[in-house]
Amino acid sequence: MTKLRFAPSPTGYIHLGNTRTALINWLYARAHGGSFILRLDDTDRERSQQKYADQIEEDLTWLKLDYDEKVRQSDRMEQYASAVELLKSKGRLYPCYETQEELELQRKVQLSSGKPPLYNRAALDLTPLQIEKFEAEGRKPHWRFKIEKGGINWNDLVRGEVNFQGELLNDPILIREDGSPVFTLATSVDDLEMNITHIIRGEDHVTNTALQIQIMEAISGKTNIIQFGHLALISGSKGEGLSKREGSLSLMQLREDGLEPIAINSLLAKLGTSDPITPHTELTGIVSEFDIHKFGRSTPKLDPEDLWQINIKILQMLSFDQVQPRLAAMGLKEVTPEFWVLIQKNISSFQETKEWWTICYGHKAFHEDNKSLLEVAENCLPLGPWDEGTFKRWMDDVKEKTGLKGRELFLPIRWALTGKEHGPELKDLILLLGRPKVLHQLQTARV
Repeated sequence: MTKLRFAPSPTGYIHLGNTRTALINWLYARAHGGSFILRLDDTDRERSQQKYADQIEEDLTWLKLDYDEKVRQSDRMEQYASAVELLKSKGRLYPCYETQEELELQRKVQLSSGKPPLYNRAALDLTPLQIEKFEAEGRKPHWRFKIEKGGINWNDLVRGEVNFQGELLNDPILIREDGSPVFTLATSVDDLEMNITHIIRGEDHVTNTALQIQIMEAISGKTNIIQFGHLALISGSKGEGLSKREGSLSLMQLREDGLEPIAINSLLAKLGTSDPITPHTELTGIVSEFDIHKFGRSTPKLDPEDLWQINIKILQMLSFDQVQPRLAAMGLKEVTPEFWVLIQKNISSFQETKEWWTICYGHKAFHEDNKSLLEVAENCLPLGPWDEGTFKRWMDDVKEKTGLKGRELFLPIRWALTGKEHGPELKDLILLLGRPKVLHQLQTARV
């Protein structure tokens, strides 16, 4: 069965880059009738925090990206320890005692000599006496995986054929000095044991994939069969990178700003493809259009304004039945279909519904300086019953008595009724408000 995972580290709030990875994996799983796992990479004891883990789950729930299983890597230390012993027994994991300063010096010397900055494997030649001396000094080893020479190849779902040479790769550290496993080891063990079939992540993990393939093959003794896909990293509108630790375009902030989760899903599902961005109101439509092979290798740019434009379109697509439960949850249980149809084309976020409800049915007054115009408008206000032609007849009468037209006529009227320069067409708005409310707003705006 197709099985994918999203493996964020709870060291910060997830941003749109992380979200895109989660979404693409979720879409691939659902489009192929597979399962989707949330796997929290919380082996970094210093930086992992529960508040970030909780927020990740809350964000995925908000996006409606349901997961079939949740795993914490911090609960799987025994499995990693077993893999470590296995790799040691095969001679693929070896202890290193260099300090960070010594490693940095080695790197600088290699670069200045025109050599690639690869670990020189000096630790493989340490004598028992040297190791005893280092440990007597209080040094604790980190453990590196010994990469074998030769080709590491796979057919990438996005990039096509990818080829690495083992001898050109650095032996990765798999165990930190404090004994905790690094991402590269933990994810290799987990992906094997959880029978992950596809791994889709950012292109910054391409080299990690080459390392992971050798690690998994060393652990399992079998040729890798997992399919990998590496998406081009998205950038901001100015080409800047997205960083969860700087909070750029974090889901938590976008949610607070009033963005619809389906707007985020609609945009990210197509970002990086040549398909037009199509607004959806349900995830089923996004799943039906999904195709991993449509993603290209060029860096897609994300402008937050694009999200809001999609948001506006989606709000205009929502029926009253779809929003009624949300309106009731906001305390707007008396909202009518007519009210929703009137204002849904004039809001950029759903939260603005409450403001328009207060404008239409509350007791808020708006001051307008052109008192003489409002007095004429009040005196010319037609008696009932009102119909589609009432507003035109009313304005024609006011125009004749004041000589005003265009913005000079309509803007003061709109401001007196709504306190805004823009909004629903006045001819429709006054029918919703009714004559007593319109009359009251005209009178209070002159006070």
